[in-house]
Amino acid sequence: MRPERERIFNLPGVVIALIALLLAIHGLRGLLTPEQDLDILQRFAFVPGRFTFAFDPDKVSQAYNELAKANQLRAEIARYFLGDGEVQWWTPLTYAFLHGNWMHVGLNCLWFAAFGAAVARRFTAWRFMLFFVVTAIAGALLHFLTHMTALEPVIGASAVVSGTMAAVTRFAFQPGAPLGETLGFGIRHGETSTYQLKAPPLREVLTDRRAVTFLGIWFLINFIFGAFSVPLGAGDAQIAWEAHIGGFLAGFFLFPWFDPKPAPLRDENAPMAG
Repeated sequence: MRPERERIFNLPGVVIALIALLLAIHGLRGLLTPEQDLDILQRFAFVPGRFTFAFDPDKVSQAYNELAKANQLRAEIARYFLGDGEVQWWTPLTYAFLHGNWMHVGLNCLWFAAFGAAVARRFTAWRFMLFFVVTAIAGALLHFLTHMTALEPVIGASAVVSGTMAAVTRFAFQPGAPLGETLGFGIRHGETSTYQLKAPPLREVLTDRRAVTFLGIWFLINFIFGAFSVPLGAGDAQIAWEAHIGGFLAGFFLFPWFDPKPAPLRDENAPMAG
């Protein structure tokens, strides 16, 4: 009997589907004219100032006038993305499906495969899809709270990727949990049950040296990214580091909402009911 061959990539179907969707959307945008692509960004990117404009138009107008004095080109871009000023309620989610370039979408898909696969195996498909929605919205929300008058488009799935990284810290550092080479790629036969381990309480995670080290490094990297990032034009618009943190916090603290109760492991020596 021939031994069972292991697949190099053994990703859950929901992760494969979402990655394929992200890549397909970016590929289709490449077939559009620059004008058509800008129209897509205006309709589906998240623009915080549009939401603020709905209840405080004077605040947004003042910020726009100050921008016009400092940089006319950026002011013209901002005016384009303000559009008619109507709130686009779908954009706190749809922005996560758009990316600035192939490197942007490629890196997000790579990290999404690594961390999202572990989370998807634990949550199951429908819970994971809901997790995607919640972390994307959480990223947009924190960015909005820190950039209420900004009219630059925000795009990218980085908030969701950050959310999966945070969720992994809630269960991956306990004894017997999936870590190392089994995180996302090449799960070996018979190891799926490790995803059924009950997640430790939050206080144990925050006192675990490895988990705290991971959290500290993650926040340090994002702080450095925010401190040295440079605003880019509309064509290179990207998600802001505050959105990363919003997605991460949602994935970390809302983890129990999505985590199914672990099924009791069956004792192979126990008698079977007839």
